[in-house]
Amino acid sequence: MYKDQELTIRPIQEKDLKRLWELIYKEDNPEWKQWDAPYFSHESMSYEHFLKEAESWIDAKSRWVVCVNNDVHGTVSYYYEDEQKNWLEMGIIFYEGNNWGKGYGTTALKLWVNHIFTQLPVVRVGLTTWSGNKRMIRVAEKLGMTMEGRIRNVRYYNGEYYDSIRMGILREEWNEQ
Repeated sequence: MYKDQELTIRPIQEKDLKRLWELIYKEDNPEWKQWDAPYFSHESMSYEHFLKEAESWIDAKSRWVVCVNNDVHGTVSYYYEDEQKNWLEMGIIFYEGNNWGKGYGTTALKLWVNHIFTQLPVVRVGLTTWSGNKRMIRVAEKLGMTMEGRIRNVRYYNGEYYDSIRMGILREEWNEQ
């Protein structure tokens, strides 16, 4: 568990599952999906169906909850792009719009990157977003990440093409901050 003032990131507990289902899968078109890869479909699911999948989330190393004043409002996660486990990507989602624009994402990802570099033998942490998500790009810049790739016009959403954006930071760059 890591804490910065009222924000905490910690492993998912069984008691969090109902709240996570409400935030992620209760609705067909949740507000957060407008920003988190909206070009991929999202489907609601029953709580019972969610529980079958979410059992593996409890105490998982790669997906934690983000709490503000001890209430679950989001998740941070990581995954490996390759089998060698050298290319790690991370992500964050705050599921309710009333939490956006308050600096929580920056704080949570700062704690998460620190956790990743402390616990895993990786030399780089990256994130991928789309050019329509200006807030995510700004958070990555605040963390000291460098734009490593821009794949032009590969994300199609609401009748427009957007770029895929890859940003990253090396361990030594993180340690210098």
